[in-house]
Amino acid sequence: MVGMVQEEGSSSVTSPHQFFPWMSLSPGIGSPYPWLRELKSEERGLCLIHLLLACANHVAVGSVENANISLEHISHLASPDGDTMQRIAAYFTAALADRILKGWPGLHKALNPKQVSLISEEILVQRLFFELCPFLKLSYVITNEAIIEAMEGEKMVHIIDLNSSEPAQWINLLQTLSARPEGPPHLRITGIHEKKEVLEQMALRLTEEAEKLDIPFQFNPIVSKLENLDLGNLRVKTGEALAVSSVLQLHALLAMDDEMHKRNSPSGSKNPSSNHFQRVLRMNQNRHTLGEWLEKDLVNVYSSSPDSALSPLSHSASPKMGSFLNALRSLSPKLMVITEQESNHNGLSLMERVTKALNFYAALFDCLESTVSRASLERHKVEKMLFGEEIKNIIACEGTERKERHEKLEKWILRLEFAGFGSIPLSYHGRLQANRLLQSYGYDGYKIKEENGCLLICWQDRPLFSVSAWRFRRCD
Repeated sequence: MVGMVQEEGSSSVTSPHQFFPWMSLSPGIGSPYPWLRELKSEERGLCLIHLLLACANHVAVGSVENANISLEHISHLASPDGDTMQRIAAYFTAALADRILKGWPGLHKALNPKQVSLISEEILVQRLFFELCPFLKLSYVITNEAIIEAMEGEKMVHIIDLNSSEPAQWINLLQTLSARPEGPPHLRITGIHEKKEVLEQMALRLTEEAEKLDIPFQFNPIVSKLENLDLGNLRVKTGEALAVSSVLQLHALLAMDDEMHKRNSPSGSKNPSSNHFQRVLRMNQNRHTLGEWLEKDLVNVYSSSPDSALSPLSHSASPKMGSFLNALRSLSPKLMVITEQESNHNGLSLMERVTKALNFYAALFDCLESTVSRASLERHKVEKMLFGEEIKNIIACEGTERKERHEKLEKWILRLEFAGFGSIPLSYHGRLQANRLLQSYGYDGYKIKEENGCLLICWQDRPLFSVSAWRFRRCD
């Protein structure tokens, strides 16, 4: 198991106190305030990383008292308005505390009363993420280029959007289709979303754009959660060329298969190395981002257990996902384009999820740190309402409540091939369009990498999102 665990022959858990002896582990004695003023940002970042991992380990083994002590120390260092690591620590701390509180359901419910989420706020934070980071823009450009290429010469095109909330993607497609030499096709978009108001706004915006461009267009709204979708409502017609677009949606279906995974939960743990820890403290001054510290140093300190999400046969143990993909395949789509987070946050062990989530979200927070002011209200909303809620779901939730079950591209390839889909290499032109977008917006530090015909959207050299294209494959 990843993290601070017991050494062989030892009855105690390795603690940051061994490496930061000036830090008391008693919340009432030896307040950390005096030495906080002397810590450099990088030293504070490393201290927070190891305090978080120690706290997560205490939470994982049910040691509430020790977890509380760790949370006390972290609270003096973390801040949602500070540097990258301070911000990350604030949201991971909230997630770990929420997980502890769930041990007392009455207390947890009293402190977290159900609130009616405003649709406008949900749409706003997604729009802010779209504006502040290029990931969704790149996904839409790559997806649309694949659709344009696959639908060349088609006169009736039907697109199923599994999360129909952002009109920008389809407005761009409408504009591109209007310039086709042979003229635009008749376009029908089936939009799926659990909020009726969101679909109404989508229909209004897209219909207005289609009329302006003189493109025959229909929008078919389906109010439903993805896991409850009745594919009969998709109304696929004979003669239509069908495409499916899924942007950051499919992983949530894995929550339905949680009970089966629980029965196969692995056990056991591995030891951290204090020698490696001492090496981490001698930081390489050439590394400038928190993501680099976590990716290159932290991984060497904490040995990973076998990731349940990468078991070669585990795709057959996902009946809900399998049935959903089989149902999509039965529609004979000409193209399906899938965008997913490129990380494994679906491990059975809490420590696995904490460590991998630290790596992944460190890179996302670094993205915002590089381009947006720390005082930005928009940045704060994205970090709190989007990243913070995802972190909380990954760490504090279990069972069907845990929706953020991100998995890497290699796992999606296995699952889709098992369901009868064949991979379609994304074209060079799609990658070129994505790189042009990065240049036009002046996005420095972002890269597009090709892997097995799929595209990885990276921050520096760290892949964060994958885009892959698939086709219906007939069974002989």
